[in-house]
Amino acid sequence: QVQLVESGGGLVQAGGSLRLSCAASLSGFSIYTMGWYRQAPGKQRELVATITNGDSTNYADSVKGRFTISRDNAKRTVYLQMNSLKPEDTDVYYCDAARIYSSDYWGQGTQVTVSS
Repeated sequence: QVQLVESGGGLVQAGGSLRLSCAASLSGFSIYTMGWYRQAPGKQRELVATITNGDSTNYADSVKGRFTISRDNAKRTVYLQMNSLKPEDTDVYYCDAARIYSSDYWGQGTQVTVSS
């Protein structure tokens, strides 16, 4: 059974940093595009960042220059380094694994709260 387990969320003051991790029990991890998404109550889930199997990255405009996505294929883990956090970054953050001709896999989410 595939599992994506996020960790690293928590409460931080504005301007602070957090590092999210997503450990995947996923065969063939290295071929997946991994992503981080976030969702607030009553709102649609939105893209934060993705990283392909070739390490190409893509970021939402709202996080460019502040967040960095990376992956360690040997550890089957994807990371999201979040710096200069703002209150509007407060959300539940979800890890996603995607590849062509396959359904996505999602983690259970980790709460990030940024206080002003």
